[in-house]
Amino acid sequence: MTNINRLSGIVDVGGLHYEWEVRSEPQWCDSEGWKGVTVALLQKHTQREALLEFPPPKRLLKGMQRGRLQISDAIVSRGIQAALDAGWDPASRGKPMVFTVDADGN
Repeated sequence: MTNINRLSGIVDVGGLHYEWEVRSEPQWCDSEGWKGVTVALLQKHTQREALLEFPPPKRLLKGMQRGRLQISDAIVSRGIQAALDAGWDPASRGKPMVFTVDADGN
């Protein structure tokens, strides 16, 4: 069973384990407007992080109140695969790479 309300976890993608955690929840930014959830990714026993930036929830754009976070292992797994496809090499060194994904993690 997938627990949607967790703020961290471990997922398996391609036989490798990745740790994930929510770094920031949706928030208002004066210069950019609403910013979505940011999720940090790290492959176990490696150094380089990736950050997935999700779009702000539609309810915030419509002026409604915040709802619960809707981040699941399946969404994170798709985000990991998208980051890997876009060139993230967890075994390399350097600053965290930032990837913008859609609400489904693609």
